Amino acid sequence: MKKSIHPDYRPVVFRDRGAGFAFLTRSTAETTQSVEWEDGATYPVVDVEVSSASHPFYTGKSRVMDSTGAVEKFNRRYSGRTRG
Repeated sequence: MKKSIHPDYRPVVFRDRGAGFAFLTRSTAETTQSVEWEDGATYPVVDVEVSSASHPFYTGKSRVMDSTGAVEKFNRRYSGRTRG
């Protein structure tokens, strides 16, 4: 690898404040904030809007689309029209 062209790959904490969830991993994400982690060391922190703790797919709180109702509504609205 060429020297000085790659971003710094270091431990970073990703934090989902809405869910109260954080995890430590390695990343090249740039940030100016830092946080003290459970092991007593200070790491850069990246705040994220959605994580596995708050995403509907992972939490099981996803909405089920009412496709049957939507199709019936479409058919009622456009069933009497003809191409012309």
